[in-house]
Amino acid sequence: LVRMQFLQILSRKLGSLEILFQIPSGQKQFPCTCLSTSACAYSKKKKGNSYEQVDQEKYKNLVHSVTSYKTSAQTPETILEEDNLLYGPPAKHRPPIQAGTKTPKNWVPLINPSKRILPVSSDSKAPVKIGLQRAKMPSVTRILQQTLSPQQIFYLERWKQKMIKELGKEGFEEYTKNLFLQGELFHSALESIFLSEEMAARDQGEDDVVAGYLSSVEHVLKDISEVKALESGVHHETLQYLGLVDCVAKYRGQLCVIDWKTSEKPKPFLQNTYDNPLQVAAYIGAINHDANYDFQVRCGLIVVAYKDGAPAHPHFMDPDLCSQYWNKWLLRLEEYMDKN
Repeated sequence: LVRMQFLQILSRKLGSLEILFQIPSGQKQFPCTCLSTSACAYSKKKKGNSYEQVDQEKYKNLVHSVTSYKTSAQTPETILEEDNLLYGPPAKHRPPIQAGTKTPKNWVPLINPSKRILPVSSDSKAPVKIGLQRAKMPSVTRILQQTLSPQQIFYLERWKQKMIKELGKEGFEEYTKNLFLQGELFHSALESIFLSEEMAARDQGEDDVVAGYLSSVEHVLKDISEVKALESGVHHETLQYLGLVDCVAKYRGQLCVIDWKTSEKPKPFLQNTYDNPLQVAAYIGAINHDANYDFQVRCGLIVVAYKDGAPAHPHFMDPDLCSQYWNKWLLRLEEYMDKN
């Protein structure tokens, strides 16, 4: 096929070749094969150049930058310009939206801007202790229990089945009953300590079931002063929920809602306390919107006490952290309201 194309080209160009290579009369003629070889060399059709199909105007600056590399070194700006020409402007990466950043539909501030705060009196006042009114409002505990995530439900159920396997069904029921009783006795002992303002209650309870817990929180009690409320009922007048606050007092000079927890396992970090920070934030918001309390709270404290007397872990929640958990609490509250 190549030879046939060559012969066709040669036949078309033969006349012009003869004129180009005319030999004067009287001179010796060269063989025709020499002409045919020359014709083959000069008449072969050029191959198409792929660069001719490139949009020269579009890549003019890029070509100029590449060809002038020796005279002007590239800089980050020129490299960025070349990338823009080749690939277009860079796509800006947007971090994924986290669930915690979701805004509640019915947002209410944690601090009540319309609440009138009475001046602090120098006279010592007994801690407020308001009975929990069983209205038709859901409790904080109930709301959190009914809005657990599937992952939380899975781990709770797995723990329950593991304990039933070890203790039996009746043994597990007795175990949970004792845990609840120990918690109540621990709270009662702390209340007695704060009301009497002495450690007599602790001395009397050295041999009972809460002795270890009291010994565990002894170093925390030294930092607590000016108790304002003990085992007192609170309700949020706007959001319509209620709860029972363990304690409101100053911890290292900061007024806090204090939640006392007991645990058999160490909980050295706040995330180990699961939904307890949401519970504290819910109580803070309720106090700030409850007309029965003439003060507002901005901080929280979760104290995890241990039965073996190991030093308790106090987890302090500053105002920024309380605001974050307040936002999460409002989302859980909305979820509960939607379900019910």
